Amino acid sequence: MRGIPSLITDIRKNVFTEVARMAYSGRGYDGVDELPYIIVPGDRPLHRESVFLERAIASERVRLAMGLNIRPIQTRHLLTEGMDEAAVAEQYYNPPLINIIPYACHSCPTNQYKVSNYCQNCLAASCQKVCPKDAITFRNNRSYIDLDKCIRCGKCAKACPYNAIVHLERPCAAACGMDAIGSDEYGRAVINQDKCVACGQCLVSCPFGAIADKGQIFQVIQSILQGDKVIAIVAPAFIGQFGKHSTPGKFIAAMKKLGFARIVEVAVGADMCTIEEARDFMEKVPEKQDYMATSCCPAWHSMIYKLYPSEAKNISMTLTPMVYTARLMKQKYPGCKVVFVGPCAAKKLEAIRADIRSDVDFVLTFEELQGMFEAKEINFETIEPMYDLNEGSAAGRGFAVSGGVAGAVENMIHKENPDMEVKTARAEGLRDCRKLMAMAKAGKYNGYLLEGMACPGGCVAGAGTLLPVELATKVVGRYQTEANVEDPTQSAYRDHGKTLEE
Repeated sequence: MRGIPSLITDIRKNVFTEVARMAYSGRGYDGVDELPYIIVPGDRPLHRESVFLERAIASERVRLAMGLNIRPIQTRHLLTEGMDEAAVAEQYYNPPLINIIPYACHSCPTNQYKVSNYCQNCLAASCQKVCPKDAITFRNNRSYIDLDKCIRCGKCAKACPYNAIVHLERPCAAACGMDAIGSDEYGRAVINQDKCVACGQCLVSCPFGAIADKGQIFQVIQSILQGDKVIAIVAPAFIGQFGKHSTPGKFIAAMKKLGFARIVEVAVGADMCTIEEARDFMEKVPEKQDYMATSCCPAWHSMIYKLYPSEAKNISMTLTPMVYTARLMKQKYPGCKVVFVGPCAAKKLEAIRADIRSDVDFVLTFEELQGMFEAKEINFETIEPMYDLNEGSAAGRGFAVSGGVAGAVENMIHKENPDMEVKTARAEGLRDCRKLMAMAKAGKYNGYLLEGMACPGGCVAGAGTLLPVELATKVVGRYQTEANVEDPTQSAYRDHGKTLEE
């Protein structure tokens, strides 16, 4: 669904736009009660059975976009409840980060095989013959599956010559590599927060738009309006996300119109991360630890801690590119506020960690930033470009795609130690990441550098992106070729990493 315009993406954009427009008005959250009526206008529903239901869902989306919790449906609560505490620049959102709006959930089927109208009632009856539980009979001239007997082995679907048997699976659950999504007593999806790592893949996979993450749009704008020096550090996956006219120069001009004081590419931090992670690997593998796992992806990092706690010692101690860049800005501009702008929902969870809060003040996804551009009516086709981003290396920009981190670190190791053999293995998507870690725990990857990316395709496939993954990957590849320097050793900040870790 990512990169495909839909009613769901329109609604999300409208929510972010209206929250941003309200914030820029300078009147605080005065008028928030009107937002559901702006987002869902008129007296007819857009896609649900009731316009009142749509507005109720829009109300919860507004609250989540402002970092607030979903209101319980059993008792009466005002839309503005809790906003006094939340609608200030210093406010962090509290977990859970990823939320399911219960009455927006469609209660989708979970792991079922059903016979479609394509069944031809054929004489071969292959589906019936291969079923190990005698769950298939013929009724009204077509196959019928008794779900009470069915063990979901899928043999009938494979045997059907007409592909008439379909596998129905809840999209959010299928996308969740942590198996964190179950059902409540009404069949609605629920998230087991003890398992969730906030990758957001369920969010972009729900065809009913029932899942949303919390945001800080309102708080970022409040910080800008109160006169803070707000610096945006931008992940390299930003390139192309805001349309074909959004060149780096135009992007910077647009960010300035939003009120950001400076715009810096996180590829700078990725360069520092590359250098320090390469040193980390050379110092520790295999003398002090069997292998090393990269530290960049917060959802991969959290997955290891939750499912393979004994292996957490093998995660590189290197800071993430976001933190390196944020600390650099705090060092250069004391008293500034730092906003990480990127593709990732899990970065929001990383940023509220106690040891990171003082470095990263806010996190915005590209999707949320698009709402801010809409609120300020910024047109990338007509806006005059400013200077380009040119401090990050090609290798640092490559962190945005799967394989980019391991490739950059491997090249750096070879640059420092040409004779050292470096073996790498990588996985993208949390299910494959789990398999990778299971094999590492079993000793299959001793001596290796392991790269894990929670999103299939890498950061370009994050929950907060706007482009199709394949297109985003190509655009990042072109952006790499435009870098002024090839590798991190040519960066002006190549020696800053160790200092910033202290």
